Amino acid sequence: MDGFLNKIIPIILIFFLGYFLKKVHLFKKEAGEILLKVVFYVSMPALVFRSVSQIQLSFEFIYLPLIAASVFFCTYFIALCIGKKLKLSPQTLGTFLLGSMIMNTGFSLPFIYSAFGDDGVASVAIFDFGNAFLVFTFGYYIAMKYGKIKDSRIEIKKLFLLPPIWGLILGLIFNLAGIPVPEIADNFFQNVGIITIPLIMLSIGIFFSPKVKNIDRLLTVIFIRTGIGLASGFVLAAIFDLQGFIRAIVIICCGAPVGYNTLVFSSLESLDKEFAANLVSISILCGIIYIPVLLLCI
Repeated sequence: MDGFLNKIIPIILIFFLGYFLKKVHLFKKEAGEILLKVVFYVSMPALVFRSVSQIQLSFEFIYLPLIAASVFFCTYFIALCIGKKLKLSPQTLGTFLLGSMIMNTGFSLPFIYSAFGDDGVASVAIFDFGNAFLVFTFGYYIAMKYGKIKDSRIEIKKLFLLPPIWGLILGLIFNLAGIPVPEIADNFFQNVGIITIPLIMLSIGIFFSPKVKNIDRLLTVIFIRTGIGLASGFVLAAIFDLQGFIRAIVIICCGAPVGYNTLVFSSLESLDKEFAANLVSISILCGIIYIPVLLLCI
């Protein structure tokens, strides 16, 4: 448990630092949007490329991204049905859908690493193929659909110009072709990618408002993302007869908190940024409690 706290507490403190800097008027919400653009266009592609290029790929784990994709679409369709009944504005509905389907595997990673070491990290990375690919394709499509685009036409080519997608594609090419990443380049990507989580947490703190509005909508999203996600994880783990730490990792990742990219995409495509920040923040605060409990119980 001490290992968990040593890794997680600094991340949470960055969130409170962002909130503090906003309260003392050193940062405004516009600063949060700039930081998120740096994440999306610079640090996240570097992090994705470096992680994917170094993963030990194995056909033995082909079911992991398939499980991630199944849970992704399961929560999406449930959220879509509920969101339409709530008669939300397009911008809020877009954030509602993103928060329900995007799994925050990055937040879960420190917990999993503390429990299972490098094997756990590799398994999470393979699982996240399914999640990450859908996040940066279908997820961003949803953000564009309900965001600032004024007509029904979606710029499909825009999906394939997203920097994180190219980080994923190039990482796979280097990995499968066995192309070594030069040490200088590897150090560069490491130093650029490592700022991703701190910048996101700082942005969340800047956007966060303690006066939570529409608590029913917020709790509904968290229930879909965590409750239904966890239930799906247990069911799929049983279907695939998963055992040991692989089973634990699948269940935890399926029930992970609301993903950071809910806020990133909401900012980039002018969705409901305040709702997105509250979703990510409160979901993460809940995750600090339930993820260690899951690791101890499953």
